Amino acid sequence: MENQFLIDSDHLSAKALEKKHRLETDPSCRKNHMEYLPDMEQIQSDVCQKVMEQMDAYHYNEYTEKEVKAALEHERCTIEDFKALLSPAAEPFLEEMAQRARMETGKHFGNTVYLFTPLYIANYCENYCVYCGFNCYNNIKRMKLTMEQIEHEMQIIAKSGMEEILILTGESRSQSDVKYIGEACKLAKKYFRMVGIEIYPVNTEEYRYLHECGVDYVTVFQETYNTDKYESLHLMGHKRVWPYRFDAQERALKAGMRGVAFSALLGLADFRKDALASALHVYYLQRKYPHAEMSLSCPRLRPILNNEKISPLDVHEKQLCQILCAYRIFLPFVGITVSSRESAEFRNGIVKIAATKVSAGVSTGIGDHETKYTGKEINEKQGDEQFEIDDNRSLSKMYQDIEAEGLQPVLNDYLYV
Repeated sequence: MENQFLIDSDHLSAKALEKKHRLETDPSCRKNHMEYLPDMEQIQSDVCQKVMEQMDAYHYNEYTEKEVKAALEHERCTIEDFKALLSPAAEPFLEEMAQRARMETGKHFGNTVYLFTPLYIANYCENYCVYCGFNCYNNIKRMKLTMEQIEHEMQIIAKSGMEEILILTGESRSQSDVKYIGEACKLAKKYFRMVGIEIYPVNTEEYRYLHECGVDYVTVFQETYNTDKYESLHLMGHKRVWPYRFDAQERALKAGMRGVAFSALLGLADFRKDALASALHVYYLQRKYPHAEMSLSCPRLRPILNNEKISPLDVHEKQLCQILCAYRIFLPFVGITVSSRESAEFRNGIVKIAATKVSAGVSTGIGDHETKYTGKEINEKQGDEQFEIDDNRSLSKMYQDIEAEGLQPVLNDYLYV
C-alpha cells in the first residue's frame, strides 16, 4: 500500500509529514472522492439518488408548529412528516414525540432490549480521516490479534453470557484482509449465536464469503452524507470514495446477509440533514429488500486524538433524543442501537422510549477484554482505542439495570433450523 510505512512506524518520517501537510492544505493533491478505484465494484441502484435529492431539498427551518402537530396526529408517518419531526419546530414537542415513540416501540418490540458487545481485533488503518483515532497518521499503539488471541478474547466474552458479538477492525486490507476477518468470524460462530461485522466496505462476492463464514449482519457508518464535508474529512485511502461506501449495505444484502445497519456520525456536518439521510437510506433499501432486518445507530462524536482539527458541531442530548424519537415514529419496525458513547443515564432513559439495542462490556481497544472482564493485568502491549466511551457497565450490570427499568434484557432470540 502507498502508505504502509505510515502505519508500521512509531513516528512519522519527514516524507510522511510532508505528504500529510499537502493532503491537509492542497485539495488538488487528493484523489476524487466521488470516483471509484479500480478494485471497487459498482452496482446499479437508484437509492443514492433518491436519498440525496431529499436531503438537498430539506430546509428544516421552514417547518412550522402546525406541521409538527399534524405529523404527530397522522397514523402513518410520511417523509414530509419525518422532516417536520426532525426540524427545530419540533423541539417544544419532545414529550409528545417521546410518548408516540414509546407507543410504537412497545407495539413492535414489546419491552425487550437486546444486548451485544463489540470486539476490536485490529486497529491498523490505511485511511486519513481527520476525526478518527485509528487514522494512519496518528501515533498510536497498533495491534492485530492472532487467531489464538481472538479465540481467547471470545472465550472470555462468552463466559460472561453474551450471545451476540460485533467484530471490528481498522480499515486496512493489507493488515486485516477478508480471509483474516472470515477466519475470525468462523471462530465467533463457535461461541456466539449472532455475529456482526463493522469493517471496511467490500465487494459483493467478499460479503458472500463472509456470510458463509458465519456473519449475520453488516454495519457501515457513512459518517456524513454531505459529500463536500466528507471530502474535507477523508483525505486519503479507500474510505475517501463516498459512493462506494454508500452502496455497502446494498452489496451486503445482495450477498445474502440477513441484516444491515446504518449510521451517520452526528456532529461532523449538519446533524438534521445527516439524520434525515440515514433514515431515508434505510427507508428506500427496506422497500427494495423487504425480507432484510435493518437498524439505525445514532452516535455523536466522542473525544479522540487531534479532535480539535475538525471543529465538531455540538449535538445536545435533547436533540439526540428528538432524532431517536423521530426515527422510531418514521421507521417503527427498525432496530435502533444506542452505543456506549452515551452516558448510562441517557441509555437507561432512551431504552424506555425508542432504542431497542445497547452494547455492554465495551472496549474500543485491542486485546484487553481479559483485563476488562477479569481484572487480570496483561504484560503484552495492547492496541490503543479508537475513541473514548462514556458507559463502562459490564454485561451483568447492564442486565440488572435494564431489569430495574421494568424491561426485559434479551441476549438472543434467533432460532437456527
